[in-house]
Amino acid sequence: MAEGISAKLVKELREKTGAGMMDCKKALVESKGDVTKAMEWLRKKGIASAEKKGGRLAAEGLVDSYIHTGGRLGVLVEVNCETDFVARREEFQTLVRDIAMQIAACPNVEYVKSDNIPEEIVQKEKQIEMGREDLAKKPDKIKEKIVQGRIDKRLKELSLLDQPYIKDQSITVDELVKQTIAQLGENIQVRRFTRFSLGEGIEKQEVNFADEVAAQTGTK
Repeated sequence: MAEGISAKLVKELREKTGAGMMDCKKALVESKGDVTKAMEWLRKKGIASAEKKGGRLAAEGLVDSYIHTGGRLGVLVEVNCETDFVARREEFQTLVRDIAMQIAACPNVEYVKSDNIPEEIVQKEKQIEMGREDLAKKPDKIKEKIVQGRIDKRLKELSLLDQPYIKDQSITVDELVKQTIAQLGENIQVRRFTRFSLGEGIEKQEVNFADEVAAQTGTK
């Protein structure tokens, strides 16, 4: 079957996935020339490869920013890799920029991953869900399962890595990172981020202009 895989098909798959030429060719051989199945094969291979590299120290990388049009929203993010060489690669820099844009597009995201969410927040969410009126008459075992499902969903909403990737909703941000790990051959970790929204946290003073004018003219 390898003889039947054209260079044009390999190039097409490489452009779509960013994977290496040999990996693309092998994926097409395994999927009998089906590009969609080959993309899925590469995706699974990338996740498995990333998991093997997950324990390696990643202390290099980039701090990057994204400022949304109009300057009313900004993001700072730190993404780590293993070497300065990879940090300078265009593929890594593109990943960091895409992650910064993802954070800007997800106002509910507060943590890198669900494991980072403090236990007190998890317990608070559980208390809220346990008190819902629609669960009042449910048996305890069923109530616990429903509550756990709702909490898991809520924690994913707070987690960056669990978000659908804004440029390809078929994968999560976590899968995007793992694909880049497979492509570059190094462990990559999103370490931290900060999101700035103009005026956030400032208690703006409400001004009653009619009263203000009346006070200045002595008509009040």
